[in-house]
Amino acid sequence: MSSQKLREALNSGLVITPCCGDALTAKLIEQAGFEASFVSGFGIAASRLALPDTGLISFGEIIDQVRNIRSAVELALIVDGDTGYGNEMNVRRTVTEYGRLGAACVMIEDQVAPKRCGHTQGKQVVDFDSACRRIQAAVEARDASGSKMLLLGRTDALAIHGVGEAIRRANAFHELGCEVTFVESPRSLEELQQVAAETNGFRMANMLEGGLTPFLQPAEVEQMGFSLVSYPFTLLMGWIAGARKALREMKNGVIPEPAMSFEELRSVLGFDEYGELQKRYGDDSKPG
Repeated sequence: MSSQKLREALNSGLVITPCCGDALTAKLIEQAGFEASFVSGFGIAASRLALPDTGLISFGEIIDQVRNIRSAVELALIVDGDTGYGNEMNVRRTVTEYGRLGAACVMIEDQVAPKRCGHTQGKQVVDFDSACRRIQAAVEARDASGSKMLLLGRTDALAIHGVGEAIRRANAFHELGCEVTFVESPRSLEELQQVAAETNGFRMANMLEGGLTPFLQPAEVEQMGFSLVSYPFTLLMGWIAGARKALREMKNGVIPEPAMSFEELRSVLGFDEYGELQKRYGDDSKPG
C-alpha cells in the first residue's frame, strides 16, 4: 500500500496495524489480509537483538531490518523513527532514508535520547521548542525529497507534564505538517477521550496488553474518534508463549504435535512461488 492509499484508508475508517519487528512477522500480517503494519522499534530490538527497547539498537540496525521487511511485503509500513537518532540533521537523514525504503509513514517523537518504551518508568522529553524543531526538520526533509509519505508526530509529554501539554504538542506537530498525531500512554478512558476530542489530524492510539493505557478493542477505539490503532505486543507475546510451550514439552522429552502441516509452512515461506519461478527457467528440481 502506498502512502496515498494509506491516506485514503485513514479517511475511510479505522486502520488497524499489528506490529512487526522482522520480515516473517510482516509476511504473516500481510497474508492475514491486513493492509498496513507498524514497524516497531520495540519489536526490532526484541527480534533482532533480544534486548529491551531502551535505546540500545542503532539506526543502522533499524534501517537494515526495515529494508528486509520492505523486501518481503507490499504492506504500507509505518516506521518507528525514534527520536531521529540525534539532532535535527539526524532527523532529516532518518526521514530521508526511510523514504528511500518506501515507508508510507514515519514516526518521530519528543523523548530525550536514548529513549525508552513509552509505557515504562523514567522517560523524559525534550522541551517544547526542541520537540517542534525535530518535527520541522522531519517535515522539511520529507518535502525536500518529494516524497508523499505521511509523518506521525508522537509525544510522551503526558507522563511528565500532563495531558494538556501533550495535547498542545500534538497539535503543534500537526500544524507543522504531521498528518498523524500520537499522544503516548493516556492512563484512563477519560484521558483517551480528551486526546481524541482535542487533537487535530488523524489520531493514533496504542494498545498494549498490560500497559498504562486501558486496553480497548478496535471498535471501541474507532468510536472514540481515532483513525489508527497499533497493537505492538499481541503477536510478539503470541510468538514467545507458543515457543515457550513447545520448548517446555521438548525439555520433558515430549515433542509436541505440529502446529501446522509442512505443506502450510512451505506455503507461508514462499516455496510454492519459488517452484513456479523455477519452472519458467526449465529447472524442475523442487526446493525444500
